[in-house]
Amino acid sequence: MTLAAPVPTMAPHSLLVFLLQLAFLLLFALVLGRLAERFRMPAVVGELCAGVLLGPSLLQHVLPGFSDWLLPGQPEQMHMLDATGQLGVLLLVGVTGAELNFGLVRKRGVTAARVSIAGLVLPLGLGIATGFALSGILLPDGVDATVFAFFLGVAMCVTAIPVIAKTLLDMNLLHRDIGQLILSAGVVDDIVGWFLLSVVSAMATAGLTTGVVVTAVLYPVGVVLFAVLIGRPLVGAALRRAGRAAGPAPTIMTVVILVLFGAAATQAMELEAIFGAFVVGVLVGTSKDLDREKLEPLKTTVLAFLAPLFFATAGLRMDLTGLRHLDVLAAALAVLAVAVIGKFSGAFLGARLSRLNRWEALALGAGMNCRGVVEVVVAMTGLRLGVLDTDSYTIIILVAIVTSLMTPPVLRLAVTRAEELADAELALKDADFANRPDPAAPRAARRAEQ
Repeated sequence: MTLAAPVPTMAPHSLLVFLLQLAFLLLFALVLGRLAERFRMPAVVGELCAGVLLGPSLLQHVLPGFSDWLLPGQPEQMHMLDATGQLGVLLLVGVTGAELNFGLVRKRGVTAARVSIAGLVLPLGLGIATGFALSGILLPDGVDATVFAFFLGVAMCVTAIPVIAKTLLDMNLLHRDIGQLILSAGVVDDIVGWFLLSVVSAMATAGLTTGVVVTAVLYPVGVVLFAVLIGRPLVGAALRRAGRAAGPAPTIMTVVILVLFGAAATQAMELEAIFGAFVVGVLVGTSKDLDREKLEPLKTTVLAFLAPLFFATAGLRMDLTGLRHLDVLAAALAVLAVAVIGKFSGAFLGARLSRLNRWEALALGAGMNCRGVVEVVVAMTGLRLGVLDTDSYTIIILVAIVTSLMTPPVLRLAVTRAEELADAELALKDADFANRPDPAAPRAARRAEQ
C-alpha cells in the first residue's frame, strides 16, 4: 500500500527565526509608534521607522552578523514574514473599507467631488509625467516604462483615510465642517485610488496591450457591479446569521472569511487582492445587518498587531543608503515635490472652485496630501509585482513618511487661520449692522420736537 507523502513542516530553526522576527518588529514598532505619537506624529511613521532600523539602512551596517541571522537571505524565511504582513494588510484594508462613511459623501457630495477629482487628476497626471521623465534613473530592468509611469502616477494621487481621521480626531476637528469635508473627499479618493491600483496592477501582471488595458478596466467595474447586485444581499445574509449569536466571534470570523474570499477572487482575476478586500469591506460597512460593536475586537487586533507588523515589514525593504547617489537623491526630491505640489494644488483648486476661502482650501490640501497607509500599500504592491526596485520603493515610502509628517502642522495652521478669518468676517458684519442708521430714528426725533 502506498502512503501519501507527509505534509512538510517548518524546520525548528526557521520557526525560531520567524518568532524572533515578529517579536523584534513588534517591539520596535510599539516603542517608535508611541514615541511618534508623543511628538504628535502619526504612529505609522514610527512603525515604518522600526523596519528601517532593523533593515539594510542601519542594522546591516552596525551589526552585520546579527542582521544576517535575523533577516537571512533565504526566500523561504522571508516569505513567512511576507505572508503574515499580507494577511495584515488585507484585513486592514477590509476594516478601512468598513469604516468609510458614505453619508458624508452624500451630505457634501458636490464640494467633495470637486476637491477629490481635482486632487486626483492633477497629481496623477504630474506623477505619470514624472515617471516617464525619471525612467532612465528609477526604471527596473524588464519593466515597461508606461506601466512604471502609471504606477508612479497612482502612488502620487492616493490619500490615506485612516491617518487623516486620526489627525482630525487628535485636533478635535472630526465633527467640524472642514473635518467632515476632508473626510468625504478622502472617501472618494480612496475608492478611486484602489480602483486605479487594481487596474495598473493588472497591466503590470498581464502586459501592456489594448486587450489587457480594456480587460483591466472592465474587470474592476464588473467586480463592483457584482458586489452591488449580488454581493450585498449575500453579505447581509451572512452577517444577519452571524449576528444572532451572543458573542462577537461568529461576526468576526464571518467578516474575515468574506474579506479573504473577496481578496482571493480579485487575485484570481489577476487584479490586486487588496481591491477585493476593500470592496468586501465596503459591503460589510454599508450593511444594515452589521453589529459594529461586535466588530471592535477585530479592529483592535488589526490596528494593534497586524497593521504595525505590516508597516514594520514594509520598512525592512527600504534602503536609505541608495540616496547617497546624487541621481537617486535628485529623483527622490523631484518625486516628493511633485507629490506635494500636485496634491496641494489639485485639492486647493477644487476647494476654490467650490467658493471656499483660501485657508479652508489650504486645509483641504493639507488633509488630502497625507499619504500614510495607502501609499505604503501601493509601494509594497509595486515591489511585489516587480514594478519598483529598492530605490524607487524607498522613495515612495519616503513620500508617505514626509507627507504624513507635514499634515498635522499645516492642517492646524490652516484651520486656525480659517477660524480667525471667519470670526473677523462675522465681527465686520456685526459692526456694519451696529453702525447702520435706524430708519425709525428720524420719526422718533420729529415726534419728540412736536
